[in-house]
Amino acid sequence: MNHYQRTLARYQSGQTPWDHPEPPPEVMAFAATLPPGRALDLGCGPGRASIYLARRGWQVDGVDFIPDAIELARSRAKAAGVSPNFYLAPVTALDFLTGPYDFALDVGCLHNLSDDDLRRYHQHLLRLLKPDGAYLLFAHLRETDSSSLEDRRWLDERAFRRLFQRGFTLERLEYGVTQVGDNPPWKSAWFWYQKTHS
Repeated sequence: MNHYQRTLARYQSGQTPWDHPEPPPEVMAFAATLPPGRALDLGCGPGRASIYLARRGWQVDGVDFIPDAIELARSRAKAAGVSPNFYLAPVTALDFLTGPYDFALDVGCLHNLSDDDLRRYHQHLLRLLKPDGAYLLFAHLRETDSSSLEDRRWLDERAFRRLFQRGFTLERLEYGVTQVGDNPPWKSAWFWYQKTHS
């Protein structure tokens, strides 16, 4: 079962542990430091961050490749009285979007990408985010160099940071441990980046 099939199955079964009314505290705290502008929510899921930002005056585009997630996001935004734009698309195929964005956010999407997909994602961010724009990422980190499929789902931090040296400056990094339900905990991190002038 690939990542799309696993994620779709979770939405269809209602087992979506990432579905909370509000985004993580790190998102809310960082957004409070930024003047409202245009935001891009990558892997927006059911729209919690997009709706939160829209309530605070942001113009938001949310992107996700799961139809059920986009349907939920649109329904919840309507109920909240806000109107982010939600698009059904993978985060590696964003040619339909036009920048510049002031802020790009990714909570738990990038760490599922293959190396090739990560390079495409990076290219889209370079194109879409304005110079000095902010990029905030939460990702699960690969613990080992194991070749098992489960280990390879998470982010190779060294490869990621090497790629993002092009066009971005790492402003802040916080490591942590994440645990969902009875699953074993795993290493995770928040990355605060700023796009450089190019």
